[in-house]
Amino acid sequence: MEFDGTEIDFIVEKYGRKKAHLLAIFQDVQRQYRYLPREAIRHVCRRLGIPEVDGYEVATFYKTFSLTPRGKHTVHVCLGTACHLKGGPDVLLSFIRELKVTTGQTTADGDFTLESVNCLGACALAPLVRVDERDFGKTSASGVKAILGEFIGDKDHGKL
Repeated sequence: MEFDGTEIDFIVEKYGRKKAHLLAIFQDVQRQYRYLPREAIRHVCRRLGIPEVDGYEVATFYKTFSLTPRGKHTVHVCLGTACHLKGGPDVLLSFIRELKVTTGQTTADGDFTLESVNCLGACALAPLVRVDERDFGKTSASGVKAILGEFIGDKDHGKL
């Protein structure tokens, strides 16, 4: 998606031109572009009247933000204590094999970004996988293909 200053202006105006809203503005920008384009960070900072360094400080402090393009879907594999003990590392390895990327990377087709996290806060569902906003509890390595299949079109399902 091309950078569009008009879209950014709309987001900034939605929250008001206050530095206190920078986090919320960046969240909306990232939702729009699937990452924080450098042009967008500069544009937001200009619109808020703050130094660019303040924008980059927020953008790089929070793990939720990315300065590089992310996939259409983000796969989070929990590796917290409960998930680790119940097979989380094997689930992660299965995602690595199926997606042909490692943690922190995005698939070549731009469909998936793979992340490991320390805790998703649902230990009773261990091992837990979250794709976008959807949780898959008690996941096994053999269930990874089925999870991915729910997020790709039927035409692509044969690739897995």
